[in-house]
Order: sequence, then structure tokens, then C-alpha cells
Amino acid sequence: MTTTPAAPTAPAVPRGLAGVVVTDTALGDVRGREGFYHYRQYSAIELARTRSFEDVWYLMFHGELPDRAASADFTARTARLRVLPADVREALPAIARAGAVSGPLAGLRTALSLLGASAGFRPVYDLDAGSRRTDALAACAAVPTILTALQRLGQGLEPVEPRTDLPYAANYLYMLTGSEPEPDRVRAIERYLISTVDHGFNASTFTARVVASTGADLAACLVAAIGALSGPLHGGAPSRALDTLDAIGTPDRIDGWIREQVLSGRRIMGFGHPVYRTEDPRSRMLKSIAQESGGPLVDFAVEVERQVEAILAELKPGRELHTNVEFYAGVVMELCGLPRAMFTPTFAAARVIGWSANILEQAEDSKIIRPAARYSGTPAPQPVPAP
Repeated sequence: MTTTPAAPTAPAVPRGLAGVVVTDTALGDVRGREGFYHYRQYSAIELARTRSFEDVWYLMFHGELPDRAASADFTARTARLRVLPADVREALPAIARAGAVSGPLAGLRTALSLLGASAGFRPVYDLDAGSRRTDALAACAAVPTILTALQRLGQGLEPVEPRTDLPYAANYLYMLTGSEPEPDRVRAIERYLISTVDHGFNASTFTARVVASTGADLAACLVAAIGALSGPLHGGAPSRALDTLDAIGTPDRIDGWIREQVLSGRRIMGFGHPVYRTEDPRSRMLKSIAQESGGPLVDFAVEVERQVEAILAELKPGRELHTNVEFYAGVVMELCGLPRAMFTPTFAAARVIGWSANILEQAEDSKIIRPAARYSGTPAPQPVPAP
């Protein structure tokens, strides 16, 4: 006997939950039609131009920008948290060997799980707001140390211990290269890091909040977010966008290469965004940073951008397709000497702040996130066939 499917109990929603409002947040917003996004009440791009990474971190965790004294205190406090527990440090060589192919981002998941266990992170459901923030600070401060150590170990080099006298971005580059970086490179990377701290309810941020809604510990929430980020449709595009420039090779090949990609239905990495219907403000800022340095790579990237937008306007009229953050992020990181294997991990070193701020906010609400699905299979119940 068969029965007709039950009537739907939930309204239809767009695929991927596009545009569906799932909660309220005080952390920021993305206004795609305007080409604008903000952290708390401040323009994210203006913050990137005028404030330090630590100031923005403080803003996301505390809801206000610090004065000079509070900024200095917060910078010193978070710098002291960069040193990893001994058992985590001792495990990093094995993690690096196991992740020789998958790279530092995959290793970060394992190392963060170990950090949470080593530090005794408890479920956020069982903690007060201050204790949750303490765990979040420890995890965020440890991420750059873990990532750079795994990268160096993967290259057969010894990890570089963090320095407490360097700000976040400078220390990150120092741990990666083993030498104190030039100020212009530090500032370029710092502006990139600030611009990618948070960006609405993207896939990894939403994943972090779903896990936080279960009351899980902070490390578990972050590991889940990193898993979402590892997908090439989310965090893997900076190096892929640069690979596109390599594949094109020379200016005379741009038109033919791009037309072939578009007409065959293949995606051009670094172009288009699911939210913005105008130029991505992050791309605009990173383009200006790249042009401050100049050089053949920058000139080539600008020409590729110009021709791609013209070809897309011709072949896909009526659609607004511009460079997104990944296109010029790859150029800036290449100019600053970062290996391509560290492009997405560097993104994670910034986004861990936004993930953690979202986890802290979600933990204030004890309601678990538990959406419904509409069954579309064979009507049930069907008779179970005899064996």
C-alpha cells in the first residue's frame, strides 16, 4: 500500500538558503547592492585603512574600539598567548607529515582540536561570557603560530617561535619567513587581514554558529568552520585566481582564453560574488594596495580584469560580474612573498576572529539551530520486501 506524501510543513526557501534571514547579529552586515560592508558600526574598509588588526579584533569581541591604553594592553595580552602548549608543539611534526599533500589548513583542524583538549576548553553552554572569551582569545592567538609552523615543517624547516614585541601581522610574516618583514609588506598584509575578518553569514561563519548552537566547545566550533572554508567554492580561490593569471600567461592571450572559458561554461576564479551586485569593496582596496607596489604582475592583473569584465558584459549582458576579494588578494600576497599554499591559511588567520566573535554571540542564545528538510523521495511507507 502506498500513501500520498504529507503536506509541506515549512515554506519553500531558495537553494543554499540564499537571502534567508536566520537570526539577528550585532557584529556587522554586507550590503551587496551598495558594495558596502561593516564591522559593528564601522566601515570595514575604513577600519582597514586607519586601525590596527588588534583594534579590529578588540572591536569584534568587545563591541567598541579601544582607546590607546586599552589597545596597548590588548595587543600585549594577545601576544603572550601566541606560544603553543608543549604537547601541541610536539605533535606538529607528525601533523605536518600526515598533511604533506593537504597542507597547513587541514593540519590546523587537527592542531586546534588538540589545543582545545590540551587547554581544557569546555562546552560554551557551560561557561560564562568571560570564560568563553578567554578560550576564544587563546584559540585566535594560536592559529598563526600553528599555520606558520606547519608550513615550515612541510618545507623541512624548523618552526619559528612567535615574538611578543611584534604586532599580529608582523609576527605572522616573521614566523613564516624567519626574518623581520619590511614595514610596507606588514601594512599590506595587515590591511588584507582586517578586510577579511568577517563578511556576513558566509558558509564557514554559519557553520561555526550551527555548532556553537549545540553548546560545543570553542575549538569544535572553529574546526567545523575551517572544514567549511577548505572547500574550493569558499576559501580556496586566492591561489586559484593567481593560477588563472599563470594559465593566461601573456596579455595577447587574454581575450581568447577568457572567451573559451566563458563559452564552455567554466567558472573564472576571482570574478563574481553571491552577494555583491557591484564592485567588491575588498577587491577595490586590495587593487589599490597592489598598485602601490606596482610591477608586471600588477599591470597584467589590471589588464586581465579590464578585459574579463568587458568580455563578460558582452557575452553575459545584464549581469554584474566584477573581481571579488580573491583576485587581488592573490596578487597582494604574491607581492608580499607568501607561498600560494598559505593564501587560504592566511585568510583563516584573519577569519578566525570573525568566527570566534560569531561563536561568542551565538553562545548567548541557548536555542539549537535545527532546520527542516522537505522529503522528496519515494512515498513512504512502502512494504518492506521479503528477503
